[in-house]
Amino acid sequence: MVDAFRTHIMQTKDLGTCPVRQVGGCSFLYMRIMNVYVVAVVSSNANAACAFKFMVETVALFKSYFGGAFDEDAIRNNFVLIYELLDEIMDFGYPQNLSPEILKLYITQEGVRSPFSSKAIDNKPPVNATLQVTGAVGWRREGLVYKKNEVFLDIVESVNLLMSQKGTTLRCDVTGKVLMKCFLSGMPDLKLGLNDKIGLEKEAEVKSRPTRSGKTIELDDVTFHQCVNLTRFTAEKTVSFVPPDGEFELMKYRISEGINLPFRVLPSIKELGRTRMEVNVKVKSVFGAKMFALGVVVKVPVPKHTAKANFQLTSGRAKYNAATDCLVWKVRKFPGQTELTMSAEVELISTMVDKKTWTRPPIQMEFQVPMFTASGLRVRFLKVWEKSGYNTVEWVRYITRAGSYEIRC
Repeated sequence: MVDAFRTHIMQTKDLGTCPVRQVGGCSFLYMRIMNVYVVAVVSSNANAACAFKFMVETVALFKSYFGGAFDEDAIRNNFVLIYELLDEIMDFGYPQNLSPEILKLYITQEGVRSPFSSKAIDNKPPVNATLQVTGAVGWRREGLVYKKNEVFLDIVESVNLLMSQKGTTLRCDVTGKVLMKCFLSGMPDLKLGLNDKIGLEKEAEVKSRPTRSGKTIELDDVTFHQCVNLTRFTAEKTVSFVPPDGEFELMKYRISEGINLPFRVLPSIKELGRTRMEVNVKVKSVFGAKMFALGVVVKVPVPKHTAKANFQLTSGRAKYNAATDCLVWKVRKFPGQTELTMSAEVELISTMVDKKTWTRPPIQMEFQVPMFTASGLRVRFLKVWEKSGYNTVEWVRYITRAGSYEIRC
């Protein structure tokens, strides 16, 4: 199988065009991380998504043992440990437990760590491994105690947009995830309430009262961490769960309607003969005046035969990047309800050869807006219950980033 993969896939020129290849009667599902190929081989019509998920989780498990490294040296130095882990995480082609927290309870051998590893070794006291593997709450060990009980919750969204030159939205959606970091004693039961339409309607139905006024959103696709009680979510539409200790991803979602765009971009590009071009870009922040965006980058494409560019800016810095053939405008801090402009005179190299018509690629944006969600998703409540009745401190943060934020010019 190794020879077949090397001969038929690694040595071909179209490597990377498709992560699934068939050779003979077998299918190779592969991904490349650093200088290492991770390959799954199946002889039947297996679930490809499950295979790739297994490979991603396996790499994350190896990284947790190797101190964050996953390269050729890490694999060579940890052969014995890798075989031991593979024996535990898959039986007869069926994925088993891939949780680093649980596996470290009974595979206690420490990996040979890279000298460049930044992660500290986690020496947790041993607990009942059998209970962890067979119990109902396998992702959390018992007996956890913290002096200060805290929960950190982040809602991180990526805005994907394609806008026309005149400002008309051609395609728009938001993908988001709810990230949590829990430092809670005992076995707490958490309940999270969001302003999603179905959840609010179900709450009003149960309490026999009208739905509260305010913005509600419809979540199109939702996936949860295994700790979420799906039976309760189906019946009551509330997210209730016993959280793992530390950092984890609680849920992912997608939204395609009612999106508040953080920025509007109005570009104007004029070609003045064969050797000059005029570029004007207006960017307006649509979010609240008290908020601000960080690390705003606007990339305006220009022809390959560009010589230089002269800029006039209302804020930030700009330069011509010959490697990517674009004008790069950077604004460190962009206040809300503000309009900034960039004007540039671009000089082109004159050539005797007739040039092809320049197909204008879209303008691209990068940004991060704290305490703003493009979807309008908000946390209504986060309740923590534990039999000992301790007090907890909850922290909630919202971040919106640019996914594929493109404007045609």
